[in-house]
Amino acid sequence: MPMSRRALAVAVVSALVLPLSACGSSDDGGGSTDASGAIEGDITFQTWNLRANFKSYFDGLIADFEKEHPGTHVKWIDQPAEGYPDKLSADAAGGTLPDVVNVSPDLLAPLAKAGLALDLDKAAAKYRSEYLDGAWTGQRIPGMTGTYAFPWYLNTGPLFYNKDLFRKAGLDPDSPPKTYDELFTDALQLAKKSDGEVATLANVPTIEDFGRYGVELMNKQGTGFAFNEARGVELLTRYKELYDAKALDPQALTATPESSGKKFLTGAVAMNPGSALDLENFKKQAPGLYKNIGITDQITSTGHVNMYVMGVMVNSRTKHTPAAVAFAHYVTDAQNQMSFAKKVAIFPSTAGSLDDPYFTKEDGTDETRVRIAAAKSLKNAVNYTPVLFSDQMKTALRNEVAKALQGRQSPRAALDNAVKACDRLLTQQG
Repeated sequence: MPMSRRALAVAVVSALVLPLSACGSSDDGGGSTDASGAIEGDITFQTWNLRANFKSYFDGLIADFEKEHPGTHVKWIDQPAEGYPDKLSADAAGGTLPDVVNVSPDLLAPLAKAGLALDLDKAAAKYRSEYLDGAWTGQRIPGMTGTYAFPWYLNTGPLFYNKDLFRKAGLDPDSPPKTYDELFTDALQLAKKSDGEVATLANVPTIEDFGRYGVELMNKQGTGFAFNEARGVELLTRYKELYDAKALDPQALTATPESSGKKFLTGAVAMNPGSALDLENFKKQAPGLYKNIGITDQITSTGHVNMYVMGVMVNSRTKHTPAAVAFAHYVTDAQNQMSFAKKVAIFPSTAGSLDDPYFTKEDGTDETRVRIAAAKSLKNAVNYTPVLFSDQMKTALRNEVAKALQGRQSPRAALDNAVKACDRLLTQQG
């Protein structure tokens, strides 16, 4: 039964801060980085909140791997979504980290810095060409050389818009905004025509929005943030204009994905990001909206949409490196990723998989239309959230953005303060 990417925890989650001193370095004992030996031995595989919905899939996956590689045994551990970063941190500090671990890039970063993630550019370079470039590079850590996890599933989604609200504002319902200039112009018109009753956007700009706008987010060394540059200030200034005109929802400062979704359902907001799964929700909960739903691409100044990416990391201290690498690759190879993608609304990170008819052949349904559009955009998508951008940093940025929108400080001062706070948190990561 398909489930949302939020339930799969695809969206970047709480960053964990490892006690690096407790973990030591990659030179402290542990297993071999040579994955060319015999594939044998007992290994542990840890996933993140997947057992409840996909037990039969993973049981079959493990059974097939063990059959293909006699002499191996895979013990599957599944951890709940709540507290997963803390669990990883505790296992890393206690030397009990599983051999193969499901991680998002922000959870991978401290593990790699602690020397606990195997460098796949050294141990598994032969598999590099099997994955999309953006997915493979998404498993790299700024300031470090190497790739530290196999790319697993990806996700992205379109922008939905309410054609009826566009029509009432005198806008062409079949020509949604394609650029930021068009977006801001249309948003101001929607607010004006509705006397401030209809906002176009329901969320303040996040780090991904700055990335899509073409803002440089970090310096190339990965030692400091840079989103207070001129384009960043320009974007926040434009959001301030929307906020003042009520083209940005007044409750955006405290909005959650759920609250934004409800605003869109009730017609208080004209545009909202989503996925193919949302269409079924619209059909059930808001049939009037469903009849007037418009679907368009993410707006970006870079030509690249944002994607979320999951990975499968190999513990550098595993005692069975060949088996751990082989299994991590097996979980993420083209055949198994394709099989998983047909069970849940995610996308494979393997090269060529997005050309499968499942992602290219229209059948007349909106769900398939969204899936096809998302798959096409993922071929050159990027993960705009910096790997080192923690939850604390997201909060710091959000707080400063809120002050700017409320007029308590200028957009320039807000982003300067946010960069200072994030840089300070970055130094604390070790």
